[in-house]
Amino acid sequence: MISSILLAVVASVPPTPVWNPTVGIIISISSLVVVLLSTKIEKPLVGPKFPILPISIPTFVAAMAFGHIIGVGIVLGLTNIGRL
Repeated sequence: MISSILLAVVASVPPTPVWNPTVGIIISISSLVVVLLSTKIEKPLVGPKFPILPISIPTFVAAMAFGHIIGVGIVLGLTNIGRL
């Protein structure tokens, strides 16, 4: 029974792109935009301060993680509509 469930899932998985520089650029830009937007949050300096940016290290890590999630969504969306 489990194998038939897995076969049903495999049939519904959309195509995913192979990594190329375009995918890397999209994810990098989305991560950079989210890091820049994170300076606008209410308390960006809670925790140890990041040496270069005016945000804390936890804010930077969270912004980069969220930027990667947004970037993957953009890449999958562009692949789904046939643009990538």
